[in-house]
Order: sequence, then C-alpha cells, then structure tokens
Amino acid sequence: MSLDVRSLKRLEGVHDDLVAVVVRASEITGQPFIVVEGLRSLDRQKQLVAAGASQTLRSRHLTGHAVDLAAFIDMDGSGDYTKPDNIRWDWPLYTTISIAMKDAASQLSIPIEWGGDWKSFKDGPHFQLPWKEYPAT
Repeated sequence: MSLDVRSLKRLEGVHDDLVAVVVRASEITGQPFIVVEGLRSLDRQKQLVAAGASQTLRSRHLTGHAVDLAAFIDMDGSGDYTKPDNIRWDWPLYTTISIAMKDAASQLSIPIEWGGDWKSFKDGPHFQLPWKEYPAT
C-alpha cells in the first residue's frame, strides 16, 4: 500500500531520510498506516505536553526528525482514512508497523528509533531519527 495524499502532505518539512523510510515502509508493510503528524510547531508541542500525550518540549517533531503513524484497518471496506473506526490504536498493530519501519530503515541504511522500544513512556505511533546521527540544526 502506498501512502495517501494526506499522509504525503503531512511529511512536508520532515527530514528526507525519514520520509524515505516511511515511504519504503508503506510499500512493504503488512499493516497499512497513515501519517498522523510530522513537523510540528512549538505551540502544538506545548498542547501535547499539557494533555499528557508528550513529555518533552525537545521533541524531534519540532525539527522534522520524527513522525507519528496510525494503523489503518478498512473496517467497512470504504478505503476511507478519515473515518475514526478505520484508524486503530491496538498495540500489536504498531509492532507490525515497527517491523516494516525497521526493515525499511535497514534497507536504506538509515538509523531510526521507535517509541515502542523506549523504557518509559512507550509511544507506539512514534518514529524518529536518532539525535546522535541527526543532531538538531
């Protein structure tokens, strides 16, 4: 499954290497996904911290080094990514997406980190380029 137009739009401002990984993962995944968010403003990040959806104002999203993905299940056969029932947050779906993302990153020789691998505040939808190899600019 290739990315839809909305997902491609949400990749604007995201680092080219991470875009390449997301696009490749969308081609090889067994679990279709959409891009929920890529580059975000500081105001948006502050909102997410206040809501408890993030724990930092140093998010990789602020520099275009992170994306959040959402699992898509075509529950009603409509193919409609905008229907809330077609977007799922079940943890096993994100493990499957992470396998495709890690495989794509390996194929392209681009390091990535998955929020689901973090020791605390596990974040299944989140993927980012590592600080060490991709310092903020």
